[in-house]
Amino acid sequence: MARTFNLADLFEEVVDAAPERTAVVAGDARRTYRELDDRATRLANHLVSIGVGRGDHVAVHAMNCVEWVEAFFACFKISAVPINVNHRYMASELQYLYDNADCVAVIVEPQFRDRLDAVLDDLANVRSVLEIGPQYEAALAAASPERATAADLGWERSDDDLYVLYTGGTTGMPKGVMWRHQDAFFAIMNAGRGNRPLDRPEDLGDEIRAAVAADAFQPTMMALGPMMHGGAQWALGNGVFMGAKFVLSCQTRFDPHLILQIAADEGVNSIATIGDAMVRPLAEALAEAPDKYDLSMLFAFGNGGAPLSAAVRAQMKAAAPNIAMNDAFGASETGAAGAKVDAGEGYSAPRFVMSADTTVLDDDGNQCAVGVTGKLARSGHIPLGYYKDEAKTAATFPTYAGKRWVIPGDFARIEEDATVSLLGRGSVSINSGGEKIYPEEVEAALKQHESVFDAVVIGTPNDRWGEQVTAIVQLREGHTLTEADVQAHSRAVLSDYKMPRTVLFIDVVQRTPVGKSDYKWAKETALALIEAARVEAAGS
Repeated sequence: MARTFNLADLFEEVVDAAPERTAVVAGDARRTYRELDDRATRLANHLVSIGVGRGDHVAVHAMNCVEWVEAFFACFKISAVPINVNHRYMASELQYLYDNADCVAVIVEPQFRDRLDAVLDDLANVRSVLEIGPQYEAALAAASPERATAADLGWERSDDDLYVLYTGGTTGMPKGVMWRHQDAFFAIMNAGRGNRPLDRPEDLGDEIRAAVAADAFQPTMMALGPMMHGGAQWALGNGVFMGAKFVLSCQTRFDPHLILQIAADEGVNSIATIGDAMVRPLAEALAEAPDKYDLSMLFAFGNGGAPLSAAVRAQMKAAAPNIAMNDAFGASETGAAGAKVDAGEGYSAPRFVMSADTTVLDDDGNQCAVGVTGKLARSGHIPLGYYKDEAKTAATFPTYAGKRWVIPGDFARIEEDATVSLLGRGSVSINSGGEKIYPEEVEAALKQHESVFDAVVIGTPNDRWGEQVTAIVQLREGHTLTEADVQAHSRAVLSDYKMPRTVLFIDVVQRTPVGKSDYKWAKETALALIEAARVEAAGS
């Protein structure tokens, strides 16, 4: 069977080139590439035995564990599609996701079995459930360890096999972003190799085989995000396709000291983080115990998936001056689209150097002039669209002058130095008296204040302006600020109309499981606090 730029073919190239290298460390579990391939092959053969076929969707409903990684590659081996399930979802959300994704089988962690069972009778497509633990191990033990051929399966793997990533986005129900394997590899899983061209899949195996023969250094990468999130899946792919050791964080709660200890024990070279919610606790843990951990092998933090503010970037640099901070911008629909400008601490909005395929377009598909706000757009290796949603696909993946683009909704502008300022999603922008204000820009500015630990910004009703900027702020422990202090700081770095008219102080700013601003929670919380203050004032 001829090799293709199929993720399973590429994975097997790496396995055959470096079978005894450590592939994955996940908690107490360790797998060499040979062991990972054996277990993924057995799982793939089990799935075929229960009727999973080409293009079928298999839900993976679990927190981070080695079985998540095994399921990821097992599905690709048989041209099936792993579907990421948000483990925080409850009944109605799970029912929607399973139905929308047309899942025919589920691989589930025991702690989530009750949630699945509560909706299982209403999931007409689900034919099989495999529970991680004894049932899962028995299924693998009973399955063949031989890789299935095209003759065995009745179909061949293809560049066009699908990788589907469900994303909740900023608003609305989850959407399945459909990537061809070839596009997924070159757009989001080739960065570990420095995005070097690859003429043939076999060349990847030859490259790694040569490194093994030369006893070359094996990189070690660590991902802190959940595998239900694209960032961790992409980090896994980037690690595997360079023959690296991939360390997956399997904590049930975020413990920065434990992460640093694992990084020291495993000799981690780079840690993939998701925004301030992860980086700030790590920076503070390093500042608390600067000599506790041997991080001599740690060269870089790679951030993506959520913004890293200038204040937190500076905090990490102060705590770990010899460790590089590599901040990348991307989305489930675009892949990695740009890299952070390191000298951007004085900017009110994050600035990035964009890839050659990325620019800012106006509503007619023309590149915006310098200083003009438009929408971030990418061409080249991009997804096919959204699963079962032709309308959203047409809106997000337009064609201009014969060229197909993805425009996920992020507002941006090209600056004089050719960098791009990222302003945020239009779906959560604030319209105050006709002025559009992007929450991420204001949040980044607020977090430059040394007393602000975290902040989220939303629009709330205003009788005069329609909407006003409202900030929910979490202060650093032991620090105090007033609303006037926050407003004065805002005026110093932003235009006056972007200043928060109301500042609400709260003990803990809630974020999504992957560290992004939770605008739904923030809106509900802000409105409740404002109403409570109104009632109290009326009664006094």
